[in-house]
Parts: sequence; structure tokens; C-alpha cells
Amino acid sequence: MKKLLLLIVLAVMAWFGYDKYKYQIATALAPEAAPLAADPAPPMSAATEKFTCDGRTHCSHMRSCAEATYFVQHCPNTKMDGDHDGVPCEQQWCN
Repeated sequence: MKKLLLLIVLAVMAWFGYDKYKYQIATALAPEAAPLAADPAPPMSAATEKFTCDGRTHCSHMRSCAEATYFVQHCPNTKMDGDHDGVPCEQQWCN
């Protein structure tokens, strides 16, 4: 029974590790979206041009305080401001 439980725990850990690996590979290889010539976009701020809501919700998915702040302010269902003080990822990025 202990061996089966250990095997299940190892399998779950391997699955989470592989899932994180796939996410990192996908974000590293994802091409930047180029604006269409026929559909000019209105001028945007530097932060808006740099970041887009892409489903990331946790601090471990962010690369900077500015990115985390953008996601909290503009994207739904983020989980980066645990104490709801408006400052996301205080222990990782925005300390």
C-alpha cells in the first residue's frame, strides 16, 4: 500500500513538473502578435503594449513587478494579491 501511494505521489509530481515545463517552452517559443495593417490599434501605453492577458494568474508565472501589476489591474481571476492591498506578488516581485 505504501509503495502504491508513493508511486501515485511521484506520478503527480512528475505531471506537475512536465506541465510547468510545457508552459515555459510554450511561452518562450510563442511568436509576438503583430498588429494587422488593416486594423490599426489606438495608441497605448508602454505597459499595455508590453503585456497581454494570456491566462496566467499566479506570481510564479510573472517575470516582473510591472507585469504582475498589469495582470492584477487588467486581467480576470488573478491570484497575486492575497491581502488585497493593490500590490501583487509582494514576496517575489513587488517588495
